[in-house]
Amino acid sequence: MECPLIQCILQSLLFKIMRTGVFTFLSAWCAFLFFSCESGRGSATSRNDIRSSFANFSNMTSSNTDTATLGAGCFWCVEAVFQRLEGVLKVVSGYSGGHVKNPTYEEVTSKTTGHVEVCRIIYDPSKINYDELLEVFWQTHDPTTPNRQGNDVGPQYRSVIFYHNSEQQEKAKRYKTELDASGAFDKPIVTGVEPLINFYEAEDYHQNYYNLNKNANPYCYYVIQPKLEKFEKVFKNKMRKSQ
Repeated sequence: MECPLIQCILQSLLFKIMRTGVFTFLSAWCAFLFFSCESGRGSATSRNDIRSSFANFSNMTSSNTDTATLGAGCFWCVEAVFQRLEGVLKVVSGYSGGHVKNPTYEEVTSKTTGHVEVCRIIYDPSKINYDELLEVFWQTHDPTTPNRQGNDVGPQYRSVIFYHNSEQQEKAKRYKTELDASGAFDKPIVTGVEPLINFYEAEDYHQNYYNLNKNANPYCYYVIQPKLEKFEKVFKNKMRKSQ
């Protein structure tokens, strides 16, 4: 059944578009959404959807953050390192670079999907910049071993920088070239510098892994903890003030 109130509002909207332009139209449209939700045809679900849409829009348009996507071996290790940097807001473990949609951990470890274990690092560029993230990246893993980090062997553990834009691409390539030329490593750097084409968030139990499992999993004690201790000594001035 048609609602007279909605018909009246629609007619008013058309009149306002012709008389007062876009600004008034947008204001009137917001009023229409409000009244239509409250008139009985809009449910609590509709109101939640609108609220969610505005929240998503706010998140997408934030200009206070930037994102880097890096692969440097097991994402448990990478996550633990970057979580401790001042200016890093969030680290998400996931999979990038493969040809299978929404891969599982078991599929990635089968070495048939082409994915790499990576971390998506969301950071505040006013507190830490991309160059500093690259510095940490290069110094906290071995970029000279193809498809391997320590005892973790396979293409999912390869060293790679997935760039989000041309500026990140230029910086990553330049940094790699300069490091190779400087002789900082005994062997050539094999780190890939590739465009980001996908990112799939890993399963929940992989997220915040070290912090939640450091007293339960021997891998955390024997592999991740020593890496963190070295990292904290080298980058003491970049550490988050409270862990």
